[in-house]
Amino acid sequence: MTKRNLHNTIIKETSFKIIKLVSFCMLCMSCTNNKDHIKQIKDYESLQEDRASDVTILYSEKALVKANLFASEFVRNENARPPFTELRKKVRVFFYDDQKKIKSTLYAKYARMYEHNKNVIIRDSIVVINQKGEQLKTEELVWNEQLRKFFTNKPVQIKTAAQMIYGNGLEANEDFSYYQITQIKGIVNLTNNSEL
Repeated sequence: MTKRNLHNTIIKETSFKIIKLVSFCMLCMSCTNNKDHIKQIKDYESLQEDRASDVTILYSEKALVKANLFASEFVRNENARPPFTELRKKVRVFFYDDQKKIKSTLYAKYARMYEHNKNVIIRDSIVVINQKGEQLKTEELVWNEQLRKFFTNKPVQIKTAAQMIYGNGLEANEDFSYYQITQIKGIVNLTNNSEL
């Protein structure tokens, strides 16, 4: 290779590197975020939601109140697909019988309701207590309004007057008077002196 050819090759390689560097710099400068644009998008998304605090909802059937639901935060999103309602922070539900007596009580930190399929997904620190004082603890439940049943495939703990039952998965009716654990992991008999 002659000196002249070597010189031309070095110039071409150097020119190519300079063009790549300039292109990269221009690309980096064009990728900046416009804070006003981001705020507009966020504001638009929040406009799609209906929000309320300390909400109480009464569910009735044939003029009888069947449930009383309370949530610290209520967020309704009609534009989501499918539309949903979120209940946040503190969720309490009281289920009533026909004589307006509480059949069961549910406590949780979060729930999401889907009206199109009548399902409610309940999560985080769930406690359900029935009329007999039996207590269910789990981290996730699905409530199906049409079937009037709770379902989960997560670990569950049930405390009765005499036993503590541990397992995975559960099916229960709305007043928690009937429940079936899918896979029992263990049973601990409780004495009158035990504290849980």
